[in-house]
Amino acid sequence: MSVSAASASAAVSATTTPAAPLPVLGREVRVPLVTGGEVEYAALDYAASAPALERVWNDVAAYAPYYGSVHRGAGYLSQLSTELFETARADVAAFLGCRADDELVFTRSTTDSLNLLAAALPAGCEVYVFETEHHASLLPWRTADVTHLDAPRSPAEAVATLESALQARTGTGAALVCVTGASNVTGELWPVAELARVAHAHGARIVLDAAQLAPHHPVSVAELDVDWVAFSGHKLYAPFGAGVLAGRADWLEDAEPYLAGGGASRAVSRRADGGVDVEWHTGAARHEAGSPNVIGAYAIASACKALTEAGFDALVAREQQLVARVRDGLAAIEGVRVLGLFGPEAERVGVLSFVVSGWNSSHLAAALSAEYGIGVRDGLFCAHPLVRTLLGADAGAPGECGAPEGGSLNAVRVSFGAGTPDEHVERFLGAVRELVEQGARWTYRTEDGRCVPAV
Repeated sequence: MSVSAASASAAVSATTTPAAPLPVLGREVRVPLVTGGEVEYAALDYAASAPALERVWNDVAAYAPYYGSVHRGAGYLSQLSTELFETARADVAAFLGCRADDELVFTRSTTDSLNLLAAALPAGCEVYVFETEHHASLLPWRTADVTHLDAPRSPAEAVATLESALQARTGTGAALVCVTGASNVTGELWPVAELARVAHAHGARIVLDAAQLAPHHPVSVAELDVDWVAFSGHKLYAPFGAGVLAGRADWLEDAEPYLAGGGASRAVSRRADGGVDVEWHTGAARHEAGSPNVIGAYAIASACKALTEAGFDALVAREQQLVARVRDGLAAIEGVRVLGLFGPEAERVGVLSFVVSGWNSSHLAAALSAEYGIGVRDGLFCAHPLVRTLLGADAGAPGECGAPEGGSLNAVRVSFGAGTPDEHVERFLGAVRELVEQGARWTYRTEDGRCVPAV
């Protein structure tokens, strides 16, 4: 499967009956409007944190009375929790299409997963990463020899850029390529399988940041032939702070434990000189020190099962219909520019960022929330180099948020997924059109760097 398995998405959309929205928590929550009254909240910030599936929440609630310590308890609840934790590990590995000898470590998040891998790099490892990455995959490699690759303007250029960089390598040691599966800014799908092929042809390994891909599209470690994959539960419709790093075991096995403490240590003894000798665990336990987040792990596994049972093909087909509706709707509004690297027809998941001529994006996002009950995101989305490139700004331009009048570099991001009803998308498009054509109905000011309604 290539994730230009976007081609698969297109085929799925043409042949599969789209699914209905999956039930999520907060679907019927109502919020107040500054103009009076209240409205059902339209959660369109899935790329930051997707609402939890009701199925996941119910599974967690059913387990909660049986909660116990994991791995080191003799009691029934501890044994039950240990079995549930390890079963969750196997279920998530199956969801990711892991190879039989892959290791799966539960972490706190995608960021934590990639920092764990960075801590496990062999000495002298060279890292290749595009400037377009989320900070979670752009920044962890500070102790390595890092080559930052320029933003490509097509999937083919991404492959060619990596090929050229790896061909220029003079070292013969370990090398790692880090790439996103789907951009958290543009939603565009990256040619992961092709990049993996190039990396391996030059003796490098590759890690896939699937934080934005896994909730929207099937991911198979084996079929994509990536060495590792990382993602977060809170973007995969699971509550609580848990994430995953799955893939090759050797670098993780050879590295010092990511955290030193109970669970990672097999045996500890005092030496005659007063020091301490430690024998560390092998396998996933080596990097899971402390009491593990069993509820977070179980929630991720529950979400994986729920997406699989709902039929990923049907979920992809429905999401692609929403993507097309948002693209067409924004294109019909004068002054709106949707951001992208690969062109307007590039395959993407349910994540789109845009700017509106004459509007500061913080002002627009604040008005969407306060006057329409619509939650989107504004700023640089923890991908500052990419957004600056997309907006044609220099590195010194002020970013993130700002006053309603403008002066700050930022964009608006709308994102959606398996739980988004059609009505929320239609309300969003109607609200953007009204604000652009008629202006805000309320006065806004800047408070602590954010645009907020004036009271």
